Amino acid sequence: MRLSSSLKVLALAAALSAPAASAFAWGASGHRVVGVVGAQSFPTDLPAFLRTPDAVAAIGEYAREPDRWKGSGKLHDTDRDAAHFLDIDDQGRMFGGPAFTVATLPPTRADYEKALQAVGVDSWKAGYLPYSIIDGYQQLVKDFTYWRILSAVVKTEKDATKLAYYKADLKRRQELLIRDLGVWAHYVGDASQPLHMSVHYNGWGDYPNPNGYTQSRQIHFQFEGPLAKAVDDEKAIKALVPAYKACDCSIETRVVGYLTTTWKQVEPLYQLEKAGKLNENDPQGRAFTQERIAAGAAALRDLVVDAWTASAKGTIGYRPEISVSDVESGKADPWFDLYGKD
Repeated sequence: MRLSSSLKVLALAAALSAPAASAFAWGASGHRVVGVVGAQSFPTDLPAFLRTPDAVAAIGEYAREPDRWKGSGKLHDTDRDAAHFLDIDDQGRMFGGPAFTVATLPPTRADYEKALQAVGVDSWKAGYLPYSIIDGYQQLVKDFTYWRILSAVVKTEKDATKLAYYKADLKRRQELLIRDLGVWAHYVGDASQPLHMSVHYNGWGDYPNPNGYTQSRQIHFQFEGPLAKAVDDEKAIKALVPAYKACDCSIETRVVGYLTTTWKQVEPLYQLEKAGKLNENDPQGRAFTQERIAAGAAALRDLVVDAWTASAKGTIGYRPEISVSDVESGKADPWFDLYGKD
């Protein structure tokens, strides 16, 4: 649907007046194509229900959801807005706090908060995007673990009552997986937008600027909104997605590597803007924007494959836990861990 001229003006004014923490990363078009292209790139060894046209479309729509939550209320927005970004400074530090490396990334949000407070800031100012992605990944591993166990027991359960429950719960799990994966895709997509990885998030700002980069408060919105929409060629973006490459590393290593690559694109973005090339009619500007969107789709695909692989060794339950392999081999009965022990 096309916006009227007056609505376009209002939308632009709202975007320009919004504080940094509430700025979107990619507009609806960018987030949708990250979700859709990422899901279209899932390999065939992932569960088939995730690869249907309906699932792919749903993931694309859910990938927009965290931006559609905005305006829910002060408490809601204040806590969640900082999930979309991480302000890395020119020294590679997280808003003046720890260096953004695998070795120095605090292991939890609480540890991160303490590290930032030590330099007089907090995660509501600095952002906590790496933790949004790691949190969602761990949730996805658990979702896949339940799916594997339910898929196993629906094939072997003889009790009619239990079987009926397992079938219904498998359906619920599949619906939940699509929703969890799709919403999480938003944050994975955020991390491919360079201006969501830098203190220079909307104009170079109050920092040394020997190269004379723009101070325009329009650059953030124009790049991730109108420009991303104008170059939203799904086929062209999909062609830029490389083949999956296993990391054989921790999720922290995978995420820090991905976000660091994006951060390194901040200055090239400003260089394009300074040269007048950051627009839909310039081949370099188009290519840069499409490559960044494709990077989000590739990261989504890679992280989902990693989560699926990790879930093969997943467990459910509590004291004792039972594993996927125990259920698949018939060693463990998951009834009480699935239906509930109380």
